[in-house]
Amino acid sequence: MAFSPDGRILASASKDKTVRLWEVASGAPLQTLGDTPIGLNSVAFSPDGRILASASSDETVRLWEVDSGAPRQTLQGHTNRVNSVAFSPDGRILASASSDKTVRLWEVDSGAPLQTLQGHNGLVWSVSFSPDGRILASASKDKTVRLWEVDSGVPLQTLKEHTMT
Repeated sequence: MAFSPDGRILASASKDKTVRLWEVASGAPLQTLGDTPIGLNSVAFSPDGRILASASSDETVRLWEVDSGAPRQTLQGHTNRVNSVAFSPDGRILASASSDKTVRLWEVDSGAPLQTLQGHNGLVWSVSFSPDGRILASASKDKTVRLWEVDSGVPLQTLKEHTMT
């Protein structure tokens, strides 16, 4: 789930193959965005609240126009399910985390792939940009968090203190 930047809309992704938008104040459903071929795992609003990204088990990322509910683009390149998506603070870059052990960076306006970040030894659960957008963090089933320089894709650090029980 994700709140819109102004907090008025909540988006939820579901295994029922839909993204639903809800008005927070009333709880009223606003719209259902598309019907994807397989379940959805995560959603994120762009910083301006105009675009919603969804991560899908069909190995794609979809971008939606929030106002109209219309599909904007389908981003393809992962080779396993996409688990998480995050917009950079300026809204120009989208990061996606996948069970294919990679993180991909996409140019939002064109949908063009920018980089594929490799180094995890397990599926990547989630991604998050630093407040200034210069560093991306990725968390993996391999028990690590990796920090990447966004512009170059260079790995900066691997944090290894997590354990699994």
